[in-house]
Amino acid sequence: MRRVAVVINARSGGLLGRERAAEEVAEHLAATGLEAVIIHEAEEPELCARLDRAVAAGADAVVVGGGDGSIAAAAQRLAGTGIALGILPCGTMNMLARDLAIPLDLEEASAVLARGEVRAIDVAEVNGHAFLCMSVLGLPTALGRHRERQRGGGIGARLRLALGALRTLWRYRPMGLDIALDGGAPQPLRARAFAVTNNAYAEGFGALFMRERLDRGELVLYRARHFGAWWIVRMLAAMALGAWRRRPEIEERAARQVAIGSRRRTLRVMNDGEALLLEPPLRYAIRPGALRVIVPSAPAEQGLPETAALQVPA
Repeated sequence: MRRVAVVINARSGGLLGRERAAEEVAEHLAATGLEAVIIHEAEEPELCARLDRAVAAGADAVVVGGGDGSIAAAAQRLAGTGIALGILPCGTMNMLARDLAIPLDLEEASAVLARGEVRAIDVAEVNGHAFLCMSVLGLPTALGRHRERQRGGGIGARLRLALGALRTLWRYRPMGLDIALDGGAPQPLRARAFAVTNNAYAEGFGALFMRERLDRGELVLYRARHFGAWWIVRMLAAMALGAWRRRPEIEERAARQVAIGSRRRTLRVMNDGEALLLEPPLRYAIRPGALRVIVPSAPAEQGLPETAALQVPA
């Protein structure tokens, strides 16, 4: 029997209102034959402290139940250690879990932890802060602040969120940044929205913010030239149809290192949905194959469709 240390972020979007989340996870893992040591929130309220305790527990793997931000916090501690990360997708978006073909159902995801395989993926970071999906600057960070303030609210909260988002979309001015790729000379640009992703997004019918590869060892920069409500609608439609890369509204560049300068004293950055306030220059880097994750076994073993196989080395 494998022994795993489990940390559950009960504040994740998918667990709001579920009082027995930790108990449910323990039951699912026990049913698969795993010995689970739950690092309870009542014993240690701080998520980061619980993750540290989980790493120190000496288990075969650290299992994290939460959203992309919680998973990135675990990656911060596990990258380079050789300890495997197990993912129980309990967030709102669960972008990494979707890329890894991990089921969004808790019971099915628990089964993957028992029957899956361990593979290596890249870890990106900015000024020492790890992220596994994307790091965003500009208008999306302001919209994210509105979302966090109204999380878990009713109809009134949603209405306030919509009104606040519209005001922000109208008032937010472009940022002036200096971008340097792979040690090159800084190039000035202006943008309302800017993202650095851990490997590139795929282009294909219905592929909304999905990545085919997590092992290319590259950062990809996406700049929205005219980010706004109508831009979002057009881009989502183009992504759904699999033709967004040919559109003039977005610029894409790949690199292994990125430096972003600004005249501002601090820049608000959102790493995998978690807000940070960092001093420029922002220095982005990629750590190829630094994180070991438990993923579904190959399609031939699990009966999964070919597109579900994660294309990363064992």
